[in-house]
Amino acid sequence: MDNNILIFASNNRHKAEEILAVTGDQYKIITLKEAGIDIDIPEPYNTIEANASGKSKMIYQLTQQNCFGDDTGLEVEALNGEPGVKSARYAGDQKDFDANIDKLLSKLDDKENRNAQFRTVISLMWNDKEYLFEGMVKGMIIYERRGANGFGYDPVFIPEGSYKTFGEMTLEEKNLFSHRKKAVDKLMEFLKQQ
Repeated sequence: MDNNILIFASNNRHKAEEILAVTGDQYKIITLKEAGIDIDIPEPYNTIEANASGKSKMIYQLTQQNCFGDDTGLEVEALNGEPGVKSARYAGDQKDFDANIDKLLSKLDDKENRNAQFRTVISLMWNDKEYLFEGMVKGMIIYERRGANGFGYDPVFIPEGSYKTFGEMTLEEKNLFSHRKKAVDKLMEFLKQQ
């Protein structure tokens, strides 16, 4: 087992780009595709933590190589935490970003409270043990899309402390606020101590 190589248990290239922008070259982080693993990992659980955990454990069992998985959810106050763990499949199993945003905006149509937060949980399998790291950013959902950067709900989410949506930000700007970056920072801090 090479402790400098970490497999990222995901096929999501957007997430991989965001994570690599934070980690730099301290660790060689490779995607499932780069590791030669051609599977789509299911997300059957009803919590973000359990989905992240399921991904890392599946890949660790398959490879016996240190790895990490993540799951992220957008939690909207006025919708009792929806879409939450179902964020990627909010409008159906096809994982259509535009359809998900349409459904969210329609459900928020008559709501004044637009408060929301993005929450990421990373599950790291490291030398046969699991460690969890969480990152969160609070903000609000706006009324229409702005910006074409990022992915998912980025065009309708403005983080606290900004006037831009994630969709209007460069990756560098997004990483000043990002829930994923906060979780990855905690992961990197842990790895430095190993």
